[in-house]
Amino acid sequence: MRLSTIRLHGQDTACVASSKGLIPLCELNRAFNKWWPTDMFELIQTAGLDDLKAWHAAGGKEALEKLPALPKEQAIYAPLYRHPHKIWGIGLNYVDHAGDLAEKAPTERPASFPKWDNTIIGQGEAIKIPVQSEKTTAESELGVIYGKQCKDVERKNWLSVVAGFTTIIDMTAEDILRLNPRYLTQAKNFDTFFSFGPELVTPDEVDDVMKLNVATVINGSVHARNAVANMTFPPDFLVSYHSAIATCCPGDVISTGTPRAAHIKHGDVAECRIDGFATLSNPVIDLKSGR
Repeated sequence: MRLSTIRLHGQDTACVASSKGLIPLCELNRAFNKWWPTDMFELIQTAGLDDLKAWHAAGGKEALEKLPALPKEQAIYAPLYRHPHKIWGIGLNYVDHAGDLAEKAPTERPASFPKWDNTIIGQGEAIKIPVQSEKTTAESELGVIYGKQCKDVERKNWLSVVAGFTTIIDMTAEDILRLNPRYLTQAKNFDTFFSFGPELVTPDEVDDVMKLNVATVINGSVHARNAVANMTFPPDFLVSYHSAIATCCPGDVISTGTPRAAHIKHGDVAECRIDGFATLSNPVIDLKSGR
């Protein structure tokens, strides 16, 4: 199943995808006498997502085709949701990216860092290079979304706590980070520095996560591409590892690392492309451009 959040009548509302386009959950509730939350975050936090998935698998997918749908190209997308409890970013998870910063790739523990919800934007919204930075990068990543509150999850059971996967573009004020590695948190947390969506793809839609290719694309040209299999710390490890650090909550996100960062400038368009996923795309505005 594939879900998105769109702006509809001035509000963010969750939708399910059919072959025709997007169907708001409020319309599903009306058509099938259901009571699923129409807010994506609430849907994940409750048993609503599991119930919706079960309905979808038991004939709901076919029933969706009978309903009118909004064509995807006409949708105004929002972030999947706006206020997760935690976002874990993973630095230097591909050796190639470590080379960008002349750093040694971590081998014993993942290089985790926090992202805050002020950074969140969605499909089509502008990435804003801050006035404090002369060199900002965009980094395409596979996102993993927790679907259950959990602690000390075993690697073999990781998918049991995963709501789904998504595309992410993570930003870094690289020049600030290069001044001192202790500046990582501030370099990562300017407004608009975390784009995510436009789809939440449930695990049953992904045959093998390790075979997915993640690409950072700038102005239509592939800057870097790599397979999830080439991560130092793969998604199953990251889900388990971070659940051992802190209790994970439904809607928490792990941004699993980028094949390589690309410098962005005013007027660019940054994209995250992952096999079988809808493309995430954001224009770039340099806030210094009007000075």
